[in-house]
Amino acid sequence: MCEVFQQTVAAHPDVVALRTPDDSARITWREYGERVRQIAAKLYALGVRKGDTVALMMTNRPEFHLVDTAVFHLGAIPFSIYNTSSAEQIDYLFGNAENRVVVCEKQFEPLACSAETVLTIEDLADDSPDFDFDATWRAVDPDDVLTLIYTSGTTGPPKGVEITHRNIRFSMAAALEMPQFAAAATDGRVLSYLPDAHLANRYFAHYLPMCTGATTTCVSDPKTVASVLPKVRPTVFLGVPMIWYKIKAGIEQAVAAQTGFRRVIAEWALRAAHHPSGPQYALAQRLVLNKLPAKVGLDACAAPISGAAPISVDALKFLTAAGIPVCEGWAMSESSVHGTVNRPDALKPGTVGKPMPGVEVRLADDGELLLRSPAVMKGYRNDPVKTAEAIDAEGWLHTGDIGTISDDGYVSIVDRKKELIINAAGKNMSPANIENAVKVASPLIGSVVAIGDRRPYVVALITLDPETGTDPHALAQDPEIVEAVTKAVREANATLSRVEQIKAFRILPTFWLPGGNELTPTMKLKRKPIAELYAAEIDALYSER
Repeated sequence: MCEVFQQTVAAHPDVVALRTPDDSARITWREYGERVRQIAAKLYALGVRKGDTVALMMTNRPEFHLVDTAVFHLGAIPFSIYNTSSAEQIDYLFGNAENRVVVCEKQFEPLACSAETVLTIEDLADDSPDFDFDATWRAVDPDDVLTLIYTSGTTGPPKGVEITHRNIRFSMAAALEMPQFAAAATDGRVLSYLPDAHLANRYFAHYLPMCTGATTTCVSDPKTVASVLPKVRPTVFLGVPMIWYKIKAGIEQAVAAQTGFRRVIAEWALRAAHHPSGPQYALAQRLVLNKLPAKVGLDACAAPISGAAPISVDALKFLTAAGIPVCEGWAMSESSVHGTVNRPDALKPGTVGKPMPGVEVRLADDGELLLRSPAVMKGYRNDPVKTAEAIDAEGWLHTGDIGTISDDGYVSIVDRKKELIINAAGKNMSPANIENAVKVASPLIGSVVAIGDRRPYVVALITLDPETGTDPHALAQDPEIVEAVTKAVREANATLSRVEQIKAFRILPTFWLPGGNELTPTMKLKRKPIAELYAAEIDALYSER
């Protein structure tokens, strides 16, 4: 990746590589290259050498890219820490990564104090001594580790996924064989708003621009993504399901805000959007639907992608009909975010698409999805036992997901192998399918957890989106909100089979935040801790019926 970066700097010196939404920071590829050389010299002077690990703890800002790239040009291994991590969690990561140095924003200094050397971004701005930078980066080997990605830790302590330069170079080259990704190379624009400890953000907003010369806009507050999109008009955009739900709700709310004849036409167009093969769809497109992508900032997006978690099929169908063909994909940190994806011209909502170039998939006897490609990780750091459990002797990655593969090659994910609900009658159900049906029905809802394993029926705990208000206790009892959530559950049940339907639910008087007791930093549910923390509420839902 050092070679890739240097080639891009030479090919696109005057193109803006990194910026902030207000343009208070604008760094060209030439300046990016110069800053990387300067920061690498500073770190080298502090003793950072090939194979060393360097921790990074920052919000989404241009300096992350500068420091991370400088570190791997030394042959060292940068890794990011979720900003929501506790001091105890950080100490565990430092112990596993064995890093001596951490580079962070001043606000995170107290959390990072256990490292031998703590540097702030400002500390790297000084003049640095000269050293043989070119010889140093040319000595980096393709099989050297490029970064560590720590897993969410839903079933135990986080594991350090070792991703090599070769893994990412293969993944990028294979992805760029696909037209929707190759489009990023032409006047490419991407957003960095997910945590950089999440490989998906590094993939789309850090490594992909290095390969294409695209411009990355760094969004420090993810709550502002919706307002930034129309200003940036990205050519490739990865949205987690919650973002797509908000975009869908925003379109519907904009229609509801219209008055008179405009509202009548807009509502008619949205109804027509649900039937794209119907006779009225072409007219609806011309009058309303073709204008919607520009309003939300996705009119130039060659690849609107949904990933990181399952998304509702209804949301995908609505957005596609509204001119935003969201391509659901699936991958893992362990596969270098190289897996399966739908193509814009061959969407199959409800699937995660076909394997990307260079990827093989098959099913194990128990339905577990197995994957093999040159992008599969080197292994888990300092954990040969877990590595051997994940990657078998033939190189197949055991993903932990139960899946299906259609005759025409489309992959569908049922759920995590360890998360399937098997009710008292022996019926297997996907909790994610139930939960997504509720979440897509109302923008007020933040998290849903479906419960029913070894129980007679399904119940649910629901929390509200933190953007709904500031007092979760009052909101959970507000009659209008209770009615809206009840309506969402009722609508969700109408799309589910009888055995999957939620028979009782409770709105919890709290917000669940990423990195807390209930959610991982990537917003995955910590199901076992939730079951323990809310055992009384769950038991009450069953005893009340």
